[in-house]
Amino acid sequence: MLLSLVGLNHNTASIEMREKLASGTVDLAEALMLLHERVGGGIILSTCNRTEIYVVGDDAGITQKKATDFVHVLSRTPAKVLRPHLYSYVHEEAVRHLFRVASGLDSMIVGEHEILGQVGRALEMAEDMKVTPAPLLNLFRQAISVGRRVRDETHISRNALSVSSVAVAMANRTFGDLSACQVLVVGAGEAGRLATQVLVGNGVSQIVVASRSYESAVRLASEIGSGAVPMRSIEEALSTSDIVVTCTNSPHYILERAVVNKAMASRPKRSLVVIDIAVPRDVSPDVKEIRNVFLYDIDGLSDVSESNLREREEEVEEVQRIVDVEVERFVRWWNSIGMTPMIGALVNKAEDIRRERFEKTLSKMNEISEEDRASIEEMTKSIVRRLLHDPILCLKRSNGSQLGPMVREIFNLSDEIGPNEELVEQD
Repeated sequence: MLLSLVGLNHNTASIEMREKLASGTVDLAEALMLLHERVGGGIILSTCNRTEIYVVGDDAGITQKKATDFVHVLSRTPAKVLRPHLYSYVHEEAVRHLFRVASGLDSMIVGEHEILGQVGRALEMAEDMKVTPAPLLNLFRQAISVGRRVRDETHISRNALSVSSVAVAMANRTFGDLSACQVLVVGAGEAGRLATQVLVGNGVSQIVVASRSYESAVRLASEIGSGAVPMRSIEEALSTSDIVVTCTNSPHYILERAVVNKAMASRPKRSLVVIDIAVPRDVSPDVKEIRNVFLYDIDGLSDVSESNLREREEEVEEVQRIVDVEVERFVRWWNSIGMTPMIGALVNKAEDIRRERFEKTLSKMNEISEEDRASIEEMTKSIVRRLLHDPILCLKRSNGSQLGPMVREIFNLSDEIGPNEELVEQD
């Protein structure tokens, strides 16, 4: 049973490609069921910067082809267009990749916190759908544990940035002092909340929150003592704003060119900076053609993110060391469960021989007490446990590529799993 991963991220695909697979575009519950039907139970990790498919199968080549075909179907993109943007990993390298992701090493903004919650949500959905094999669930549980360990034992996330804070940093580069700016935040979810907090921290007092749910906008605005507007009034809010940060989870554009153009008509000489950190995007790309409008999407944050990486380079090596240790430990466990059928068959055969010889020996003896019978039987079980202890440990530590077939041939084993593995677990 080999782990396979197929995916794309901000390093391999543009935002135009990523948004075809983003959670705002795709119903992940339906996608998980489709994955189960086409490939087998798996887990889908979908964030603004990546979509990754984790599945298992006996033949990694076949499994990866099925997973790749699934991505083509999900994205509704021809294979020849999508394939150059995909990466794939098998078994140990797939584990390593996920642990790096959970540790914040594979993020656009190295060390960011949000990815750990996103890995957790992918796991939670897979658990709820009940179509994912237990080893894959354990993989994601361990990835979360590794991510937490990394953040506890290193400084990779000290004063960590988020996409929202990088967006504000970009606005800061444009305007310098933000305290006199009026900012419109479109989106009242976690990203919107982070953006408003960073804005307040930068001295911005004129903030207006808009959301597809007006109630959510009011709640967020009340937390920072600002105002809220319904989406139908967004044109008016645009006309008085210096900066717009959009971060909804809408599958469609929130700001079309016509709306922004009309808002700018009332302020032709005043610039407007629009920073769209949503995937799928909230703002139609042709908005950048409007005079005095400067539009940035999430891929435009690379300068700030590269600066963030340079600041954390010293921590990356230590994080990688932790990841390597955890990968080795997890792969050893994964390989051990792959040996379970053989271990079960070995234990069963040894127990069958023990029981046969025990009963045959006792049939030739004069009457013995139940206490003596129990003592003799326990002694024979102990002998079997001690004899099998080291061979079983060796099997659990191997990947079965060479040792497994050899053991099967030497002991003439079947693949049947019986109830007697406790014989080797006690001493």
